[in-house]
Amino acid sequence: MKIRKQSAEHYIWGDNCDGWHLVKNQELSVIHEKMPANTAEVKHYHQDAKQFFFVLSGTAAIEIGDQEVILNQHEGIEVPPHIPHQMFNKSNEEIEFLVISQPNSRGDRYVI
Repeated sequence: MKIRKQSAEHYIWGDNCDGWHLVKNQELSVIHEKMPANTAEVKHYHQDAKQFFFVLSGTAAIEIGDQEVILNQHEGIEVPPHIPHQMFNKSNEEIEFLVISQPNSRGDRYVI
């Protein structure tokens, strides 16, 4: 079935950030997220889910373990289970990105 961001299930997270569930089942989650300028996610890890972050617009910073990686538009990175990570928008522009989790990360998030 065709999905559009405008008709997807929407939620607010963190510091006024947006998320849209594009795929939401036990085996796979695909979320389109938007972070306003100068916002950050909380540092956390997943016990089972591996994730892939892919920047659609803007420039994101993601801390994975002790390393910070800058992701520009159309760049992505995989985060394995058990590895602490945190997404940042350190810019003055909003950023949009996809978060793909396998299996679904719902109930599998442990804040550090």
